[in-house]
Amino acid sequence: MIRLIAALGNPGARYSSTRHNIGWMVLDKYLEDKNCLWRQKFHGLYAKIPSPQLHCIKPQTFMNLSGRSAAAAAAFFSVPPEDILVIHDDTELPFGDVLLRKGGGLRGHKGLRSLKQHLRSDAFVRLSIGIGRPSDGDLSSLVTAGFSEFEQPILPQLLRSCADLIDETVRGGSDWGRRNIFPDHQ
Repeated sequence: MIRLIAALGNPGARYSSTRHNIGWMVLDKYLEDKNCLWRQKFHGLYAKIPSPQLHCIKPQTFMNLSGRSAAAAAAFFSVPPEDILVIHDDTELPFGDVLLRKGGGLRGHKGLRSLKQHLRSDAFVRLSIGIGRPSDGDLSSLVTAGFSEFEQPILPQLLRSCADLIDETVRGGSDWGRRNIFPDHQ
């Protein structure tokens, strides 16, 4: 049962609309109508949903140190790794693909590596959101860039679909695995 959601991203206006922050964007969409107030706690922004009781954290430690924040919240609320849902960007998936799974490899993601290190486990649930991989150029430039002209108009639908998937997962009714949100756009 999911009791803690940790959305990965980077603080600051420079990163607010970048691919690396899609986890924060999805969590914001999920919480949009839940009347949650964010406050500083656990080295991040923390919000609580009363029903079902759910703790949410957006680490403010930058992506590569996200585990410090998530582990502090998990320890305080006695949440084991398998009851944590981590929302993050994934360069191994094309834009529009999402993957919901428990445990597994870190796929080179430094935020996930930090979580595994601080939680001492990789058994957390992951909602990996595809942001694509550059055919050439620097990967760090891609993740800190905004969305393309093709992606921007359909980004709201992706965020809504991911928020709905979180709701299903929290309620225990979601299917695991990979899915494409925009099958007609590939």
